[in-house]
Amino acid sequence: MALAARSKGDLEETARRVQAAGRRALVVPTDVASYTEVEALMARAVRELGRLDIVVNNSGVAKVAPLAEMTAADWRFMVDVNLTGAFNGCRAAAPHLIAQTSGKVINVASVLGQVGLPGYTIYAATKGGVIALTRALGVEWARHGIQVNAIAPGWFATPMTDEAFADPRINERLTRDIPMRRIGRPEEIGPLAVFLASSASDFMTGQTIFLDGGHSAA
Repeated sequence: MALAARSKGDLEETARRVQAAGRRALVVPTDVASYTEVEALMARAVRELGRLDIVVNNSGVAKVAPLAEMTAADWRFMVDVNLTGAFNGCRAAAPHLIAQTSGKVINVASVLGQVGLPGYTIYAATKGGVIALTRALGVEWARHGIQVNAIAPGWFATPMTDEAFADPRINERLTRDIPMRRIGRPEEIGPLAVFLASSASDFMTGQTIFLDGGHSAA
């Protein structure tokens, strides 16, 4: 397994968990907004691990503010990481996956790519782009034996959301849009990711699965 992110410390902690489970973990600090770095990541993964079977494009950043207060730099920051980062991962993986006529790509979108929420306009635009990228690329790569799908999480308990959900008013505002009236737990994402990475999903491509407690359906 090749692990990539900007924070080497977080990568090494994840690698320790992977190794404790008896698997090999390759730590490759990478800025997903840089195609050159992502291309080098894919090449190193193939060189040191033998081949490329599963690509997960999971990087994401958000700044919450009304659009009228956002800057062009804010737009570029979120687009570069959230959408261009997914493109870079797919494009850099392309020659490896196409050559072997197999592979799984899992892009991480968001429920906000489907529903509107004030303050998240740019973030939502990037995640909507990830959904469209997934749909079109799934169709394009079907003839190569490659499945491209996306997970669109709703609100989950993560370090990015902990501060917001610690505020009772924000917690109530966000969870009232969720029919299940609770936020997700990180361990609830894993089984879906395993399904999309396995042969069980071989007849599924171009799809986005909303794991959101019913938020997108309400």
